[in-house]
Amino acid sequence: MDRRRAIAALGATLGASLACVPAQAGVAARMRLVTAHLPPLVLEHGGARPGALMELVNELCQRMQLAPQTRFVPWRRAIFLATTLPATAIFPLTRQPAREAQYRWLAPLYDEHYVFTAPHSSRFDIRHPLDMKARRIALLRGAGQAAILKELGYGNLVEAASIDEVHRFLLKGIADAAFGEYNIIRASLRSRGEEADFALSPPVRSTTAWLAGSLDFGTDDVQEFQRTMAAITADGSSRRILAKYGLGSPEKAP
Repeated sequence: MDRRRAIAALGATLGASLACVPAQAGVAARMRLVTAHLPPLVLEHGGARPGALMELVNELCQRMQLAPQTRFVPWRRAIFLATTLPATAIFPLTRQPAREAQYRWLAPLYDEHYVFTAPHSSRFDIRHPLDMKARRIALLRGAGQAAILKELGYGNLVEAASIDEVHRFLLKGIADAAFGEYNIIRASLRSRGEEADFALSPPVRSTTAWLAGSLDFGTDDVQEFQRTMAAITADGSSRRILAKYGLGSPEKAP
Protein backbone atom coordinates (compact mmCIF):
# COMPACT_ATOMS: atom_id res chain seq x y z
CA MET A 1 0.00 0.00 0.00
CA ASP A 2 1.50 3.33 -1.00
CA ARG A 3 1.58 6.42 1.23
CA ARG A 4 -1.50 8.07 -0.26
CA ARG A 5 -3.57 4.91 0.14
CA ALA A 6 -2.36 4.50 3.71
CA ILE A 7 -3.37 8.06 4.62
CA ALA A 8 -6.73 7.62 2.87
CA ALA A 9 -7.33 4.39 4.78
CA LEU A 10 -6.52 6.07 8.08
CA GLY A 11 -8.83 8.96 7.20
CA ALA A 12 -11.62 6.52 6.40
CA THR A 13 -11.12 4.76 9.74
CA LEU A 14 -11.29 8.01 11.69
CA GLY A 15 -14.23 9.19 9.63
CA ALA A 16 -16.12 5.95 10.32
CA SER A 17 -15.59 6.38 14.05
CA LEU A 18 -16.96 9.92 13.85
CA ALA A 19 -20.06 8.63 12.11
CA CYS A 20 -20.95 6.68 15.26
CA VAL A 21 -21.74 9.96 17.05
CA PRO A 22 -24.90 11.86 16.01
CA ALA A 23 -24.14 15.00 14.00
CA GLN A 24 -26.48 17.03 16.20
CA ALA A 25 -24.16 16.36 19.14
CA GLY A 26 -21.90 19.15 17.86
CA VAL A 27 -18.33 19.21 16.61
CA ALA A 28 -16.69 19.11 20.06
CA ALA A 29 -18.73 16.05 21.09
CA ARG A 30 -17.61 14.26 17.92
CA MET A 31 -13.99 15.35 18.24
CA ARG A 32 -11.08 13.01 17.63
CA LEU A 33 -7.52 13.85 18.67
CA VAL A 34 -4.40 13.26 16.61
CA THR A 35 -0.88 13.64 17.98
CA ALA A 36 2.56 12.05 17.90
CA HIS A 37 4.98 10.48 20.37
CA LEU A 38 6.83 13.53 21.73
CA PRO A 39 8.14 12.71 25.22
CA PRO A 40 7.89 14.17 27.80
CA LEU A 41 4.96 16.14 26.37
CA VAL A 42 3.04 13.25 24.79
CA LEU A 43 3.80 9.54 25.28
CA GLU A 44 2.15 6.92 23.11
CA HIS A 45 2.57 4.10 25.61
CA GLY A 46 2.93 6.09 28.80
CA GLY A 47 0.26 4.29 30.82
CA ALA A 48 -0.31 6.23 34.04
CA ARG A 49 2.17 8.87 32.84
CA PRO A 50 0.97 9.73 29.33
CA GLY A 51 2.94 12.97 29.11
CA ALA A 52 2.40 16.48 30.42
CA LEU A 53 0.31 17.79 27.54
CA MET A 54 -1.63 14.55 27.17
CA GLU A 55 -2.65 14.90 30.83
CA LEU A 56 -3.50 18.54 30.30
CA VAL A 57 -5.68 17.80 27.27
CA ASN A 58 -7.32 14.94 29.16
CA GLU A 59 -8.13 17.33 32.02
CA LEU A 60 -9.53 19.85 29.57
CA CYS A 61 -11.75 17.27 27.89
CA GLN A 62 -12.91 15.80 31.19
CA ARG A 63 -14.09 19.19 32.44
CA MET A 64 -15.93 19.72 29.17
CA GLN A 65 -17.47 16.23 29.46
CA LEU A 66 -15.79 15.09 26.24
CA ALA A 67 -14.32 11.64 25.66
CA PRO A 68 -12.39 11.84 22.38
CA GLN A 69 -10.37 8.98 21.00
CA THR A 70 -6.69 9.71 20.47
CA ARG A 71 -4.73 8.48 17.47
CA PHE A 72 -0.92 8.51 17.44
CA VAL A 73 0.58 8.99 13.98
CA PRO A 74 3.78 10.52 12.55
CA TRP A 75 3.63 14.29 12.99
CA ARG A 76 3.36 15.14 9.30
CA ARG A 77 0.37 12.82 9.00
CA ALA A 78 -1.23 14.38 12.06
CA ILE A 79 -1.00 17.77 10.34
CA PHE A 80 -2.59 16.31 7.21
CA LEU A 81 -5.48 14.74 9.13
CA ALA A 82 -6.25 17.85 11.17
CA THR A 83 -6.50 19.96 8.01
CA THR A 84 -8.47 17.37 6.04
CA LEU A 85 -10.92 15.54 8.30
CA PRO A 86 -13.88 17.07 10.16
CA ALA A 87 -14.09 17.24 13.97
CA THR A 88 -10.37 16.61 14.34
CA ALA A 89 -8.06 18.31 16.82
CA ILE A 90 -4.28 18.22 16.99
CA PHE A 91 -1.73 18.99 19.69
CA PRO A 92 0.83 20.33 20.51
CA LEU A 93 0.74 22.69 17.52
CA THR A 94 2.87 25.82 17.31
CA ARG A 95 0.78 28.85 16.42
CA GLN A 96 2.34 30.72 13.50
CA PRO A 97 1.06 33.31 10.99
CA ALA A 98 1.21 30.82 8.10
CA ARG A 99 -1.04 28.44 10.02
CA GLU A 100 -3.48 31.00 11.39
CA ALA A 101 -6.29 30.43 8.88
CA GLN A 102 -5.83 26.65 8.68
CA TYR A 103 -7.17 25.84 12.17
CA ARG A 104 -9.49 26.89 14.94
CA TRP A 105 -7.22 27.68 17.87
CA LEU A 106 -8.96 25.96 20.75
CA ALA A 107 -6.68 26.31 23.78
CA PRO A 108 -3.11 27.39 24.59
CA LEU A 109 -1.29 24.56 26.34
CA TYR A 110 2.38 25.25 26.88
CA ASP A 111 5.16 27.81 26.44
CA GLU A 112 7.75 26.14 24.23
CA HIS A 113 11.37 27.17 23.75
CA TYR A 114 13.31 26.19 20.64
CA VAL A 115 17.03 25.47 20.89
CA PHE A 116 19.84 23.90 18.90
CA THR A 117 21.63 20.80 20.11
CA ALA A 118 24.79 19.24 18.73
CA PRO A 119 27.35 16.63 19.79
CA HIS A 120 30.48 18.12 21.28
CA SER A 121 32.36 16.65 18.32
CA SER A 122 30.15 18.46 15.77
CA ARG A 123 31.31 21.25 13.48
CA PHE A 124 28.30 23.25 14.69
CA ASP A 125 29.39 25.95 17.18
CA ILE A 126 26.53 25.85 19.66
CA ARG A 127 27.71 29.12 21.25
CA HIS A 128 27.29 31.03 17.98
CA PRO A 129 24.36 29.41 16.16
CA LEU A 130 23.72 32.44 13.96
CA ASP A 131 27.17 31.90 12.41
CA MET A 132 26.28 28.31 11.51
CA LYS A 133 23.59 28.90 8.88
CA ALA A 134 25.33 26.76 6.25
CA ARG A 135 25.36 23.69 8.49
CA ARG A 136 22.90 20.82 8.16
CA ILE A 137 20.06 21.07 10.69
CA ALA A 138 17.85 18.10 11.58
CA LEU A 139 14.24 18.60 12.64
CA LEU A 140 10.96 16.73 12.79
CA ARG A 141 9.20 16.45 9.43
CA GLY A 142 6.16 18.72 9.22
CA ALA A 143 7.08 20.68 12.35
CA GLY A 144 6.67 24.43 12.57
CA GLN A 145 10.39 24.78 13.36
CA ALA A 146 11.12 24.69 9.63
CA ALA A 147 9.46 28.08 9.17
CA ILE A 148 11.43 29.50 12.10
CA LEU A 149 14.72 28.22 10.70
CA LYS A 150 14.02 29.55 7.21
CA GLU A 151 13.07 32.93 8.65
CA LEU A 152 16.41 32.99 10.47
CA GLY A 153 18.30 32.13 7.29
CA TYR A 154 18.97 28.41 7.68
CA GLY A 155 18.40 26.59 4.40
CA ASN A 156 20.14 23.21 4.74
CA LEU A 157 17.37 21.36 6.58
CA VAL A 158 17.25 17.58 7.08
CA GLU A 159 13.75 16.33 7.97
CA ALA A 160 13.26 13.22 10.09
CA ALA A 161 10.20 11.06 10.67
CA SER A 162 10.64 10.88 14.46
CA ILE A 163 12.67 12.17 17.39
CA ASP A 164 14.63 8.92 17.33
CA GLU A 165 15.54 9.51 13.69
CA VAL A 166 16.66 13.06 14.47
CA HIS A 167 19.03 11.56 17.05
CA ARG A 168 20.33 8.97 14.58
CA PHE A 169 21.02 11.71 12.04
CA LEU A 170 23.21 13.49 14.58
CA LEU A 171 25.12 10.37 15.59
CA LYS A 172 25.74 9.32 11.98
CA GLY A 173 26.84 12.77 10.85
CA ILE A 174 23.89 13.20 8.49
CA ALA A 175 23.17 16.46 10.32
CA ASP A 176 25.49 18.80 12.22
CA ALA A 177 22.87 19.95 14.74
CA ALA A 178 19.21 19.52 15.58
CA PHE A 179 16.60 22.19 16.26
CA GLY A 180 13.64 21.50 18.49
CA GLU A 181 11.72 22.10 21.68
CA TYR A 182 13.95 22.28 24.75
CA ASN A 183 12.19 19.74 26.95
CA ILE A 184 11.72 17.25 24.10
CA ILE A 185 15.44 17.41 23.26
CA ARG A 186 16.44 17.14 26.91
CA ALA A 187 14.17 14.13 27.47
CA SER A 188 15.56 12.41 24.37
CA LEU A 189 19.15 12.83 25.56
CA ARG A 190 18.33 11.79 29.13
CA SER A 191 16.57 8.63 27.98
CA ARG A 192 19.80 7.59 26.25
CA GLY A 193 22.14 8.71 29.03
CA GLU A 194 23.84 11.06 26.55
CA GLU A 195 23.31 14.51 28.07
CA ALA A 196 27.05 14.87 28.72
CA ASP A 197 27.81 14.19 25.03
CA PHE A 198 25.70 17.05 23.67
CA ALA A 199 25.48 20.81 24.12
CA LEU A 200 22.35 22.96 23.93
CA SER A 201 22.15 26.55 22.74
CA PRO A 202 20.29 29.35 24.50
CA PRO A 203 16.68 29.65 23.29
CA VAL A 204 16.42 30.93 19.72
CA ARG A 205 12.65 31.40 19.68
CA SER A 206 9.86 31.03 22.25
CA THR A 207 6.26 30.39 21.20
CA THR A 208 3.08 28.74 22.44
CA ALA A 209 1.88 25.23 21.70
CA TRP A 210 -1.88 24.90 21.22
CA LEU A 211 -4.68 22.42 20.96
CA ALA A 212 -5.97 23.30 17.47
CA GLY A 213 -9.01 22.04 15.62
CA SER A 214 -10.28 21.57 12.10
CA LEU A 215 -12.19 24.50 10.60
CA ASP A 216 -15.62 23.07 11.38
CA PHE A 217 -15.21 23.94 15.07
CA GLY A 218 -17.42 26.96 15.69
CA THR A 219 -16.98 30.15 17.67
CA ASP A 220 -18.93 28.72 20.60
CA ASP A 221 -16.63 25.67 20.66
CA VAL A 222 -13.54 27.88 20.71
CA GLN A 223 -14.91 30.04 23.51
CA GLU A 224 -15.81 27.02 25.63
CA PHE A 225 -12.39 25.43 25.20
CA GLN A 226 -10.65 28.67 26.10
CA ARG A 227 -12.90 29.35 29.10
CA THR A 228 -12.18 25.87 30.42
CA MET A 229 -8.45 26.21 29.82
CA ALA A 230 -8.45 29.55 31.64
CA ALA A 231 -10.08 27.85 34.64
CA ILE A 232 -7.48 25.06 34.59
CA THR A 233 -4.75 27.68 34.63
CA ALA A 234 -6.40 29.82 37.30
CA ASP A 235 -6.84 26.97 39.81
CA GLY A 236 -3.23 25.80 39.40
CA SER A 237 -4.02 22.49 37.70
CA SER A 238 -1.96 23.32 34.63
CA ARG A 239 1.07 24.27 36.71
CA ARG A 240 0.80 21.08 38.79
CA ILE A 241 0.60 18.85 35.72
CA LEU A 242 3.64 20.46 34.08
CA ALA A 243 5.60 20.33 37.36
CA LYS A 244 4.80 16.62 37.70
CA TYR A 245 6.97 16.01 34.64
CA GLY A 246 9.76 18.31 35.77
CA LEU A 247 9.51 20.55 32.74
CA GLY A 248 12.07 23.31 32.80
CA SER A 249 13.08 26.32 30.73
CA PRO A 250 16.35 26.87 28.86
CA GLU A 251 17.20 29.79 31.11
CA LYS A 252 17.58 27.32 33.98
CA ALA A 253 19.50 24.74 32.01
CA PRO A 254 22.97 23.89 33.31
